Amino acid sequence: MFKVGIIGAGWIADKMAEALAPLEDYCVYAIASRSLDKAVAFAKQWNIGKAYGSYEELVQDENVDLVYIATPHSHHFPHTMLALEHNKPVLVEKAFTANAREAEILLKTAKEKGVFITEAIWTRYMPLSHKVKEIMESGVIGEPRLLTATLCYMMEFKERIVRPDLCGGALLDLGVYSLNFARMYFGTDIVKTVSNCQKGPTGMDMQECISLCFADGKMANLQAGCLCLNDRQGIINGTEGYIRVDNINCPEVIEVYRNYELVERYTKPAEMVNGYEYQVYECRRCIEEGLLESPMMPHEETLSVMKQMDDLRKEWDVVYPMD
Repeated sequence: MFKVGIIGAGWIADKMAEALAPLEDYCVYAIASRSLDKAVAFAKQWNIGKAYGSYEELVQDENVDLVYIATPHSHHFPHTMLALEHNKPVLVEKAFTANAREAEILLKTAKEKGVFITEAIWTRYMPLSHKVKEIMESGVIGEPRLLTATLCYMMEFKERIVRPDLCGGALLDLGVYSLNFARMYFGTDIVKTVSNCQKGPTGMDMQECISLCFADGKMANLQAGCLCLNDRQGIINGTEGYIRVDNINCPEVIEVYRNYELVERYTKPAEMVNGYEYQVYECRRCIEEGLLESPMMPHEETLSVMKQMDDLRKEWDVVYPMD
């Protein structure tokens, strides 16, 4: 049995508990919250054996195989560092940290201590995400040249979006998915970035457009925002066709078009619970094989994405206290 301990008992912790609940060889073994009452209620809801009223107690539990950091972006650094100090492998919810400086310190610490750590950008680990790459490499759409990706939700008044002290804004919450979509399929050799951003009353980015030019001539046009609903689609356009990914946040359907005609269609695996389980599968594999990072989301890539988002925030003058 692979035992996961969760730090933070909010909505995203619910998603992880839901993902692991029906699995035979995995479980949420412990939940920790700053409020013992909240931890106990969470444990009761998900039939979890251990409930802790402090994060320190969880990382000190020798039975925990992996610590999942499910607190706001603003708290990832101290909570992840706490786990690393107790030599616990860590799965850190996206965005990895508030900024690249924090990310660099955590990755360096993990390397020095020989402890596994990876970012919980769940789309990186999903079977359908890998299928997109296979389709691109098959040549069915010809040479890929242009990519679009968009992700918007109505989150205008959510605390984690509007508060600078919680690292608010659309970029770290939603734009990170658009950026990762582009990087997964078009690579990281970005030679030019042009962007626009609309900020809210608290100074946080509420919606943005980001255009990337790659060294090989490819382009990616990305959108993210908290002020509307949208189709959440990713499109990879080639010389002979295109790939449509339904929901870049959690791929559910892939359609492949050649000369504007649908030629292939793929859906999410029938056994998929909610998608959160795949990152835990990968963590277990890496830990059992003695790896310190996952090839699906290398440390260098996590750090590069954080630097990219730092640069965008600097351009937009979106500032967090921890900057």
